[in-house]
Amino acid sequence: MTTFEAMILGIVQGLTEFLPVSSSGHIELGKAILGTEASNDLLFTLLVHTATVLSIFIVFRKDIWHLLKNLFSFKWNEGNQYIAKLALSMIPIGILGTFFKSEVEAFFEGNILLVGAMLICTGFILLLSTLEKKDSGKVNFVQALIIGIAQAIAVLPGISRSGTTIATALALGVSRENAARFSFLMVLVPILGATVLELRHWEEISQSSAEILPLAVGFVAAFLSGLAACTWMLNIVKKGKITYFSAYCFLVGTIAVVLGVWG
Repeated sequence: MTTFEAMILGIVQGLTEFLPVSSSGHIELGKAILGTEASNDLLFTLLVHTATVLSIFIVFRKDIWHLLKNLFSFKWNEGNQYIAKLALSMIPIGILGTFFKSEVEAFFEGNILLVGAMLICTGFILLLSTLEKKDSGKVNFVQALIIGIAQAIAVLPGISRSGTTIATALALGVSRENAARFSFLMVLVPILGATVLELRHWEEISQSSAEILPLAVGFVAAFLSGLAACTWMLNIVKKGKITYFSAYCFLVGTIAVVLGVWG
């Protein structure tokens, strides 16, 4: 993996982790375009995901600190109820990752046709945000579970996690600000969990022959682009412009399908 490839893949990871265009789908497309398998490098994957988590912590530092203070208050207050809703939303993807990990990984084998089809699906999912209810409010427990199921479905390469969860929340009657906040906070534990699971392969990771410069560049690129994308996405959702990305998903998805069919 060259420094340039690491920078491009880092930027792609950081931007698409938060923008509603599917990070997994774009990483697969990036691999095909660059002709590299760098995204399969365990150390690189570990670093860019850590960078992504760090950007979330910085953007939502006040919310996270508030939730942590509530957690250790040991009271069933609004803060701890919110934590319980976040935990409930993580159950579907937790079940998927625990019992169907190999089946999920089978989808990540450079199938450009699948990625294109799922990007087109993402385009339609983003249109769900037009069903936003006027009497929108906070996330309740039932909505949290449904949003969690939407997140589990979004493990497919080409299905946007942020786009699917936010669009689902809006369609369920959650306000724009609360939908974006819940979507980004609910992914913290799954990403951290996946990162910790990668550490099981530490012996292989520590023996990686990758040079430090490309890894450092990839980390910084993922962090800075993630920081920008997370902030940008919050503003996009608040302004109700998430559907703008549906046209992008339709275009890129169609191109990917054509390339996949032509081999």
